[in-house]
Amino acid sequence: MKLRHPTRRSFLRHAACSMAAGGLYPALLAAAQAGDAQVLAPTRTHHAPKAQRLIFVFLTGGFSHVDTFDYKPQLLRDQGRVVAGVHLRGTDRLPLMGSPFRFARHGKSGLWMSEIFPNLATVADDLCVIRSMHTDIIEHFQAVLAMHTGSSTVPMPSIGAWLSYGLGTRNPNLPAFVVLAEHLPYAGTQVWDSNFLPPIHQGVRVVPGPEPIANLRSPARASSLHDLELEMLRGVNARHADLRPDDPNLRARMNTFEVARGMMREAPEAFDLSRESDATLQLYGLARGDQRSFAYQCLMARRLIERGVRVVELIDTGAGDNWDAHGDMQQHRGKAARVDRSIAGLLRDLKRTGLLDDTLVAICTEFGRTPWTDAPGTRGRNHYVNAFTSMLAGAGVKTGIAHGETDEHGISIVRDGCHVHDYHATILHLMGIDHTRLTYRFAGRDFRLTDVHGRVVREILS
Repeated sequence: MKLRHPTRRSFLRHAACSMAAGGLYPALLAAAQAGDAQVLAPTRTHHAPKAQRLIFVFLTGGFSHVDTFDYKPQLLRDQGRVVAGVHLRGTDRLPLMGSPFRFARHGKSGLWMSEIFPNLATVADDLCVIRSMHTDIIEHFQAVLAMHTGSSTVPMPSIGAWLSYGLGTRNPNLPAFVVLAEHLPYAGTQVWDSNFLPPIHQGVRVVPGPEPIANLRSPARASSLHDLELEMLRGVNARHADLRPDDPNLRARMNTFEVARGMMREAPEAFDLSRESDATLQLYGLARGDQRSFAYQCLMARRLIERGVRVVELIDTGAGDNWDAHGDMQQHRGKAARVDRSIAGLLRDLKRTGLLDDTLVAICTEFGRTPWTDAPGTRGRNHYVNAFTSMLAGAGVKTGIAHGETDEHGISIVRDGCHVHDYHATILHLMGIDHTRLTYRFAGRDFRLTDVHGRVVREILS
């Protein structure tokens, strides 16, 4: 008997029958009651927002505050003095170590910055440097989760997912939350997961390279056939969902298909940098044709937010070969060189185009590094959660300021401490959201990004 290979049309016909019988998809467990489980049009905020969109720049591994943005000359003078300190392996008595990098004041504001960020120093007057950050758990996995989800123990929805859920989308043809990550960070995809929020709010990962979004081109032979197939699938999906009204995951999957169809129309243009001027590419330090570098990611962030994406996260490295400098602080030079020009270029470009007026840029890491050496005789630093530095720039934030203060060695916070929950509360506030009111009921309890903590750092608001 001669075997007949199914055509695309016959395959879809059989798939439709299978769907109608309930055999194509397994039963999906509903995480929570979520209505239509879709990304809505922009929704009303709790108060007038200063920022309409967020670019979240995450420098993986824990960069050292005392080697970057928190100048401590006394630490250098007291180098070698043995102190008691808590770090990853417990409590030890270890020698203080001054920074091997030169610091200088920059801009009209006179912000102190390390020599390893020469380009970022040129936009010092656009930065709000928070030198009094602190978090709870000293391991990378948990600290990365905390910076993204507010929880260092149990995975929760990402800040990007919360903003998608709370604010809706500005362009239904593109995801509300996009993550550009060449490599997986600590905690993997949990970093941009929606968890118990409707699945449509999870981040869409874009992997820098020749094909940043796989399968973006339609295999249909003609537009008319493609359109007919889409209409048929919409009808089959809708009938299938109508029979299962209490399954938000199914409705979310259908909405994901709609976003995917929109992306097939709009994403190719969004990811095409051929029309960007040489001057713009030079601003970011991007070679024409480069589709992998952090500079490429930064330029893509600008292109995505100007096309309506609500939240774009940039993850500069993965769970290896990052800022985790246990052996030698000179490793920070290469890591800074990878991101310095492109982040500065992004801020300049946003300012030049007027986007910085209503865009918030957060530049952060999971924790800091010890002001003492990792071990006797080494030139590196261990993990440190009691004090570190992060930054904000853009809409609604005071510029050219340093908020908070650590002691003369960078060991303890002595003024205006800022917990990760406070950082999140402030970001939400700038986006028009009261962090205590953005909640989601799951398993009999109302959850929120900041748990039962967090305060808005009003001192840095413009």
